[in-house]
Amino acid sequence: MTGTSRRGPDVIGLDLPAVERWMDSAGLGSGPVSHVRPVGGGTQNLMYRFERDGIGYVLRRGPRHPRPESDDALRREMTVLRALGDTGVPHPRLLGGCETPEVLGDSVFFLMEPVDGINAMVALSPDQQASADIRHRMGLSVVDALLTLDAVDPDEIGLGGIGRPDGFLERQVRRWLDQLDSYRRMGYSGNEIPGVDTIAEWLDCHRPPAADPGLMHGDFHLGNLMFAPDSSKVVAIVDWEMCTIGDPLLDLGWLLAVWADAGARTDLMGSRLAGAGGIATPDELIARYAASGTRSLEHLDWYRVLACFKLGIVLEGTYVRSLAGMATPELGVEMHTRTLQLFERAHRLIR
Repeated sequence: MTGTSRRGPDVIGLDLPAVERWMDSAGLGSGPVSHVRPVGGGTQNLMYRFERDGIGYVLRRGPRHPRPESDDALRREMTVLRALGDTGVPHPRLLGGCETPEVLGDSVFFLMEPVDGINAMVALSPDQQASADIRHRMGLSVVDALLTLDAVDPDEIGLGGIGRPDGFLERQVRRWLDQLDSYRRMGYSGNEIPGVDTIAEWLDCHRPPAADPGLMHGDFHLGNLMFAPDSSKVVAIVDWEMCTIGDPLLDLGWLLAVWADAGARTDLMGSRLAGAGGIATPDELIARYAASGTRSLEHLDWYRVLACFKLGIVLEGTYVRSLAGMATPELGVEMHTRTLQLFERAHRLIR
């Protein structure tokens, strides 16, 4: 076995002998880990795909510069993936997890079964690239996948305690304004996002009545979905660290916050799917949800504005970390640009 097949130049934060010893103790194969390679994903946690004993694994661990909450978020994700095992929600199968940071030295981690799928943020299969009909149905399949969450009773699968649904909507604006204010400790001026207070005031004044709580993904968008290579089917929803019990309409608002406008050949994430054209419009996504779901969409614009507000502040955190040397300047600029676009969308929705 060559060094390249065992450990590539882009592998950081992964002590392979330590992972092998832990896998031995967990009964997950034997012998050396090989063919280690990074897997694209979010902007924070690190993922690697590798093989051991002829079986494929995906390892997910915290970021290169772990935050105080990184380990807790990964433990939460493990809990969610275990609970989803027997549900109809498409997700990666959890194979095992190490809930203490001692093995890697700075992060907990878990192992998942690899998903045979395409992330339409960064790629399309030949079939998807060639067929506008498949691309259109992919958008509708996204809504269908989202609705599988609302069909799950969190209490029945042991997830009733992962959130605080009482007062969920009331807490949102203050919670995210506080998050934005916390960035000042890293040298952020707080003046980089125009109209934050205007959006916050509108959200407080137009907040809808509390709805029945349900399971939320918390970061539901195209980048966290895997599609079957030969069809429009969603085979996995990934990145569950923000999962909670709250108002599921915020997940729909989150999806719409970054989706391409009707006729546009780009979305707020620069996805390959949007760039290929022919995708379902926001109105078609909403109609699909209305036809198959059970929730009233009377106040959907409020959820869309909240999603823009919340996601914009989350992404601004990466920009702030880039200013502190904890993320690349290029990534920081990209996230800040998306934040500004999200707040522009929010302002258009409240006019």
